[in-house]
Amino acid sequence: MVRLYRTGEASKKLGVSKMTILRWIKSGKLKAHRIGKEYRVPESEIKKILEGKIPDQVAIYARVSSQNQKEDLERQVEYLKNYCSAKGYQVAKIITDISSGLNENRKGLKQLFKLVENGEITKVVITYKDRLTRFGFKYLEQYFNSHGVEIEVIFDDEEKTLEEKELVEDLLAIVTSFAGKLYGARSHKKKRLVEAVKNALRDD
Repeated sequence: MVRLYRTGEASKKLGVSKMTILRWIKSGKLKAHRIGKEYRVPESEIKKILEGKIPDQVAIYARVSSQNQKEDLERQVEYLKNYCSAKGYQVAKIITDISSGLNENRKGLKQLFKLVENGEITKVVITYKDRLTRFGFKYLEQYFNSHGVEIEVIFDDEEKTLEEKELVEDLLAIVTSFAGKLYGARSHKKKRLVEAVKNALRDD
């Protein structure tokens, strides 16, 4: 006789939340029987996931800061696709953004969050951490993990040779924002501070 597990029992065995189990069932990743208003998960389905027999549903995410970096974006996507192919990953979604890493309202990033929350993917592959977010990567990683999604970063930050221009743009955006709050949007002090930072960056 086939052993069936309640969703709560299945979540404990697989080390994910009950909500993740329900999302997996709805997305078709995990097969289950409907008994009344509840689901029952066959033991064989749990074993498939534990043994890695169900392929990861992967989303690749690439980002650049400006429109004139479109060629860099294309190369980034191509590299991610080749990497996933070499690893045997099944790429379910390709998501891109042309925006600063400081922008929390990126269209692609919002799309990625929906995929994570709906249980449609199990892994996100990026080239570097800051492609996803300039700050707070750990918090984002913990949130994705809580939904059963792993973030795979191809390169360490130490290996990185990212264009300085992009980093400078983000730094200036931060300085401008803080200076505006400190001195007011049209203040001469704000302008002097921003100019001083620009000059310091040029000197380096």
